[in-house]
Amino acid sequence: MPIHYGSQIEEHHRVRESAGVFDVSHMVAVDLAGRDCNALLQMLLANDVNKLQQDGKALYSCMLNPNGGVIDDLIVYRRATDLYRLVLNAGTAANDLEWIAEHSKNFTVAIEKRTDLAILATQGPTARQITAPLLGEIPGLMELPRFHCLEFEELFIARTGYTGEDGFEVILPTDNAGQLWDELIAAGVAPVGLGARDTLRMEAGLCLYGQDLDPQHSPLESGLEWTIAWQPETRDFIGRDALTAQRSHANSLFTGILLEDRGVLRSGMTLLHNDNQVGVTTSGGFSPTLQRSIALARIDADVATDPAFTSLKVDIRGKQKAVRVVPLPFVKNGKITTAL
Repeated sequence: MPIHYGSQIEEHHRVRESAGVFDVSHMVAVDLAGRDCNALLQMLLANDVNKLQQDGKALYSCMLNPNGGVIDDLIVYRRATDLYRLVLNAGTAANDLEWIAEHSKNFTVAIEKRTDLAILATQGPTARQITAPLLGEIPGLMELPRFHCLEFEELFIARTGYTGEDGFEVILPTDNAGQLWDELIAAGVAPVGLGARDTLRMEAGLCLYGQDLDPQHSPLESGLEWTIAWQPETRDFIGRDALTAQRSHANSLFTGILLEDRGVLRSGMTLLHNDNQVGVTTSGGFSPTLQRSIALARIDADVATDPAFTSLKVDIRGKQKAVRVVPLPFVKNGKITTAL
């Protein structure tokens, strides 16, 4: 996946205003089959797979280590009572598969890495309308609810994405992906690279593994408490004890940062309050939609008790620049939600 196909800024705007397509075949689809799929996933994931009461539903979750740190964030799809599909991040997939295999030894589950599949994601306000006719006459496709999937012949289509816009993620045989890509481009969908994918997901307040998520930080420290299913209390998932202890004394706030001065925010920049270090940016860059530099950041929880904590400084190459703490997301459904 290239950084861009000509203009990162133009690709970003095409997704916000019409439709773009991402070749995300570097992501790894893994199928779990067998009578113990549900039990294994209930142990591996912080979210509750029992929320998937019907075939075709999807769930976002983190997979944790015993200390509550994030091994990976992923989407799990229920295809049948004994068949699930996971989509893993490319950089973590090898370790993920080892982790899953190690913990599956006492379960009747077959694990298959689907190297024969590609993934194309079409995103934007007109993405579904353009994509659907190219996939054939598929009953119920346009009525598919968000975070649901359906299967038709060799196609696996999910109404999910990583941009804050609507769209489909289409998993299909690798041999057929090139034809669909060409048809989408011919229909007016813009090819979009890794650069715009990053700015789109930052504007939407979506975490990136390796920057906003890592094995040293829990979902509670990355704005993802909503992905933790605390009930039922009897479900003993990996990392639960650590999360429970951390929940009683949260030590950081995950939030958005808006640069008020000239400059560009990047990951790993120090945030200051009264000349004291109080946080760090985890992701940062220029927002084409806001026309400002933005960042995701962790801030010490005790600083949030100060009424003035929304006005901080950031260290950019030894110079302190003014930043403002703002709620996430910056952009929702194509609309700016942040006061500029």
